[in-house]
Amino acid sequence: MQPNLPRGRGPLSDALFEHWCGAAQLHPVVLDGVDPLTDDDLHLALWCSYQLHYSGFDGVDDRLEWDGPTLAFRAQLEAAFLGALLDEHRPDSVPRDPITALRVIAAQGGPPLSSFIEERGERWHLEEYAIHRSAYQLKEADGHTFAIPRLRGPGRSAMVEIQADEYGMGVPGDAHSEIFAAAMEELGLDPSFGAYVDRLPGTTLATDNLLSMFALHRHLRGAAVGHLALFELCSVVPMSRYLTAARRVGDLPALSRFYEVHVDADVHHARLALDHMVGPMVRADRSLAPMVVFGASALARTEVRFARHVLGSWEQGTTSLRAELAAQPR
Repeated sequence: MQPNLPRGRGPLSDALFEHWCGAAQLHPVVLDGVDPLTDDDLHLALWCSYQLHYSGFDGVDDRLEWDGPTLAFRAQLEAAFLGALLDEHRPDSVPRDPITALRVIAAQGGPPLSSFIEERGERWHLEEYAIHRSAYQLKEADGHTFAIPRLRGPGRSAMVEIQADEYGMGVPGDAHSEIFAAAMEELGLDPSFGAYVDRLPGTTLATDNLLSMFALHRHLRGAAVGHLALFELCSVVPMSRYLTAARRVGDLPALSRFYEVHVDADVHHARLALDHMVGPMVRADRSLAPMVVFGASALARTEVRFARHVLGSWEQGTTSLRAELAAQPR
């Protein structure tokens, strides 16, 4: 089932949605005063543009996936986002060797979001965190899978193995996205993909847009590899903390299973990612090395912005989600 088109948040998303509805033409993007790393309007428009390559939207013509004006509009948003990510990247601050760099970046850590949830998280924190992650987790693995046809040679088989695990090795109901949907339902949330996009701030949408941008562009394929590798390297500790919180809150077997599966799988995935994916890929094509490091670094910084936003709101006792919308969907 396709999600509804969310509500616009400003001139960028409004213009895009009006174009899709046949009501207006798209014009060059104006980004004066906009932060491409976090802006709500920019990241909603970019997320919706990427969504045409996934399940699309109810009432939006599937042929718009390759609509020239839409792709040109998206390219301007991507250029702003990628440019800002490159501006904050400091390649001299990490080792040039991708394996060493990945270990260094993974060890840097970030805001203690997982520790907060483990030690102080209540049920509403678990619910809100699930809503934040729903845009990614309900299609978990799909973004990285887009990168597979853009890669060749040694290391690709390890990536395929990681992805096969993410899809539950073909067992119905065992794909990580399906386990997450069951966990959302257990929490009393709507497990339909896209149900909460209107409530996700730009800092959250940016975490999903980052992967889609890397995976859908061949020149960024190395960044997609670095993204996946760091994701697997950094998964076990926070997933263990979320599991502890789910067990402490109690009566959440589906949510506990979701985190258990990741704790069990990602120890193996981390070794696969470093020794059998990144290593062979970079040895076969040294030109991938800088982008592998960039992809990991960009992921780390994007997740730091996300965690700071969520923690900052929770420390004040307020929601980290956007306000509820009383009006009906478009």
